[in-house]
Amino acid sequence: MAEARFDLVVVGSGPGGYIAAIRAAQLGMRVACVERYPTLGGTCLNVGCIPSKALLDSSEHYHTAQHGLATHGVTVEGVGLDLAAMMKRKDRVVRALTQGVVGLLKKNTIERVTGAGTIKSATQVAVSTPDGERLLETTRILIATGSKPTPLPALPFDGERIVSSTEALKLGRVPERMLVIGAGAVGLELGSVWSRLGATVTVVEFLDRIVPAMDRKMGAQLQAALKKQGLIFKLGTKATGFERTEVGVRITLDAEGESSVEEADVVLVAVGRRPYTEGLGLETVGVTCDARGFVGVNARFETSIPGIFAIGDVIGGVMLAHKAEDEGVAAVEMMAGHAAHVNYEAIPNVVYTWPEFASVGLSEEQATAEGKDFTLGAFPFMANGRARCMNETDGGVKILADTKTDRIIGLHILGPRASDLIAEAAVAVEFCASAEDLARSAHAHPTLPEAIKEAALAVGKRALNI
Repeated sequence: MAEARFDLVVVGSGPGGYIAAIRAAQLGMRVACVERYPTLGGTCLNVGCIPSKALLDSSEHYHTAQHGLATHGVTVEGVGLDLAAMMKRKDRVVRALTQGVVGLLKKNTIERVTGAGTIKSATQVAVSTPDGERLLETTRILIATGSKPTPLPALPFDGERIVSSTEALKLGRVPERMLVIGAGAVGLELGSVWSRLGATVTVVEFLDRIVPAMDRKMGAQLQAALKKQGLIFKLGTKATGFERTEVGVRITLDAEGESSVEEADVVLVAVGRRPYTEGLGLETVGVTCDARGFVGVNARFETSIPGIFAIGDVIGGVMLAHKAEDEGVAAVEMMAGHAAHVNYEAIPNVVYTWPEFASVGLSEEQATAEGKDFTLGAFPFMANGRARCMNETDGGVKILADTKTDRIIGLHILGPRASDLIAEAAVAVEFCASAEDLARSAHAHPTLPEAIKEAALAVGKRALNI
């Protein structure tokens, strides 16, 4: 039986979905948020961004206690690992944040509907709840169902020895040997976690570089830093087959036509993600998807069916939680008749290894490929006072500025707390700042952000501290 009409039904409660629902409620809409899983927050809060960062921070503390405190004059003996306690802490962090989303929906009088949602028409969403089917009548529908890990045909997931990022976040013991397929952010981050905790980690990448979507030279510096930490890299290599053994997995690798065999207790396949649209009924209602399954949308995030919208991973582009959030806000603001946009050039990208790697705008290779005339300024953390005090001197800052206008078209940071530092760069790109703008802005001393100012000064060949 159909219920009272909603102004908007959001399908999916990840960062894109729940943020869109909240913004719609702020704009006066009556909103329902449909989530098939018992907890809110989607992949990001439950099995992605949040639990991985909790483990990254915990494993970093463990590694620092073992290897990094002596240089500060701190002597520690008998450092041990309680993996179960580490996992429980991670789960507590996740639980607190997912419960926080529950509170946010209640605060904004958004109706939470638990169950699998199927779009019946542009004005109806059927939800299979534990108590039976509910039919939600609505003026608009927003698809925010996100993505899921992509398997390799040669290495199908079994959830035990050949795992996705989901299972890699809850291993019951530290594997002696872990093979990571894919040298993007997910593979490097989770590989770092288990390497710090004692695993021998080998990273296999089909391309000839790690983090292929980011600046090549800084990626090479990151690879060198991770290699010093113990990670092993096999680039230009692909996995072509596997065999389960009594204790693990035997993987066949191919590099330039030559085969080799690698033994591992656990294989993490982290080669990307694919849109999650199963069961939505898109084909039935006529929503158009591309060959890879991504939902097609126009500039207003509206699909091929008027009244049905989509945002986030399910529409492609960079698969980042904050990109989905911005799209969700823009989509509902345009639904409400407001002017809104997403500046994709100003969306930061971060790899949360240590050192961290963050960027916004064009890389040096992208700018060159697009025929941009740019001037480059760079500054190493080796010459930054705060980085020296922290004993964290790997990496640096690189700025690309348009040669004629001095407008910043790309800013890249490899080093300590790059994930925090990149916010200044994102604001600068959003406001079309010039390198001179950053160079003329006072930065507190001694701080890590001074490296950004110095790189901006270096664009004009007038860096002061190198």
